[in-house]
Amino acid sequence: MKRPYSRTFAISALLLLSLALGLRAQSPAPASSATAAPASPTTSLEDRRKALNDVFHDYWEDRLKHDPEFASVIGDLRYNDQIDDYSVAAVNDKLAREQRFLLRLAAIDPTGFTNQEKISQDLLVRDLEENQEAAEFKEWEMPLTQMDGIYSEYPLLVAELSFNTVKDYDDWIARLHAIPHAFDQVTANMEIGMDDHRVPPKYLLLKALDQVKQLAIQKPEDSPLAMPLKNFPASISATEQARIRTETLDAISKEVLPAYTRFARFLEVSYIPAGRDQPGIAALTDGAKYYQFLIKRTTTTDLTAAQIHQIGLDEVGKDETTMLAIAQKLGFKDLASFRASLKTNPKLHPASADALVAAYKGYLGPMQARLPELFGTLPKAPFEVAQVPDYAAKTSAPAYYEEGTPDGSRPGRLFIDTYDAEHRNLYSVESIAYHEGIPGHHLQISIAQELTGVPEFRKFEQYTAYVEGWAFYSEHLGKDIGLYQDPYSDYGRLENETWRAIRLVVDTGVHSEGWTRDQMVDYFRAHSAIDEPSMQAEVDRYVAWPGQALAYKIGQLKILELRDRAKKALGDKFDIRAFHDQVIDSGALPLDVLEHRIDAWIAAENQ
Repeated sequence: MKRPYSRTFAISALLLLSLALGLRAQSPAPASSATAAPASPTTSLEDRRKALNDVFHDYWEDRLKHDPEFASVIGDLRYNDQIDDYSVAAVNDKLAREQRFLLRLAAIDPTGFTNQEKISQDLLVRDLEENQEAAEFKEWEMPLTQMDGIYSEYPLLVAELSFNTVKDYDDWIARLHAIPHAFDQVTANMEIGMDDHRVPPKYLLLKALDQVKQLAIQKPEDSPLAMPLKNFPASISATEQARIRTETLDAISKEVLPAYTRFARFLEVSYIPAGRDQPGIAALTDGAKYYQFLIKRTTTTDLTAAQIHQIGLDEVGKDETTMLAIAQKLGFKDLASFRASLKTNPKLHPASADALVAAYKGYLGPMQARLPELFGTLPKAPFEVAQVPDYAAKTSAPAYYEEGTPDGSRPGRLFIDTYDAEHRNLYSVESIAYHEGIPGHHLQISIAQELTGVPEFRKFEQYTAYVEGWAFYSEHLGKDIGLYQDPYSDYGRLENETWRAIRLVVDTGVHSEGWTRDQMVDYFRAHSAIDEPSMQAEVDRYVAWPGQALAYKIGQLKILELRDRAKKALGDKFDIRAFHDQVIDSGALPLDVLEHRIDAWIAAENQ
């Protein structure tokens, strides 16, 4: 899983402010940009190309200006003293700006553009239209889960910032002063969600409350928000260090921690009691329609929930047949007895958090040495392994990746969750290392950030089915080149394959088939030996992020399908390095666009 750049609640409605506090929202009229007439074909190619590049430039600058946290994460420091505006007015304004970009794009005739220019124009139109479509579902009214929200935004952000100058510290202090207002804005949005009966499941909110309280009761100097005070650069004088320390701790103790406390009180007294009892998104009035939209957005396909559910059932059956063969080779008569042994075999569980981290590192080195066999293009970006912060460890995925900065000043990081390490397993570590690290997220995302000749927004696209599909494909790739020498690791690879197939069944089960959480857990336990902490966190993740977990298997299956198609069509001319470069050298793409790209490459290679 790749950690998102910034808050995950998406753009909501094209809203009309009205009623009492100017906060009540209505759904928008359909965007008119889709029917806007292109400019006259007599306009010169040079002028049309300039108009297109102007839109790309203006859109990118608009995004950075209005999402200063994202700008900071990618190394653009111009807005480092600002934070996002979470208000309904800001939601309105963003949708209106994006409609204007759509109108400008629709007025540009693409005749004569290069293939990459056409892709860029189409992708930006697609992204903006999807935001307009999402408007109907008012996602800003449900901005909180146990996975993320305003409470975790800034503890995560500070870990991704660089503190080299006095200005860096003063910018962070300015952000600390702004955080309480952001909490107020998010709270107001959640109150509207309560009125509209758009509230997450109650039991997830209780888990979020635990995290909020943990952050609220910390001493100012122990808060993750005070992390920059731990290591001052030598270039900052002692006098300035003392001032910065005082101002930072004052802001945390007198402003930010009280905001966390007020937010915890709001959750406990008002919001959690209003939480819904049913885990599935179908419990919302428009839940079925919303879930289908989420499926389309995350998988970039037109598959229905029922189709995905069946794909999952089929894949689980296929994987269990292969796993049974491994179990029998290891002397077990069936999967049940083999899986039971995994839980009690001390060699398959780390003795400590350090041992768990060391296991990940032990697999990354050999894979890194094999990369030149598999790719023509390799990234320049540095890479490192770190541990999940304590405040997030209880509900985190087993591991996740955070991208570095394009200039290399911050490396890409594979975060390992070491909470309750002794009850985690070692047999799945190899496949997760390839997925979250190399050649999975780090390779694909770093190469995308280092692209040349494409608009900046293309370097940071996050089509989930592509990004996670590639990372999941990378697990399979290790098997293709002869890794997974330990049969337990090979079983772990298949366990992860089954895990991702289970997601198709369980995610659609809870959000489309009316499953309870107990049914989700029962299915997981019947078909997987995933360790209990990870399984419990995973089930809750699917409830919190409807549809997101579908993207992994759907994306992997598409890439494998395209590779098989290319092998069959090209025969002896097939080159795995060239295929991989075609897949990842244009940045993240919707699966249908990726398919067109590979088909065009196959045709060109056969000429």
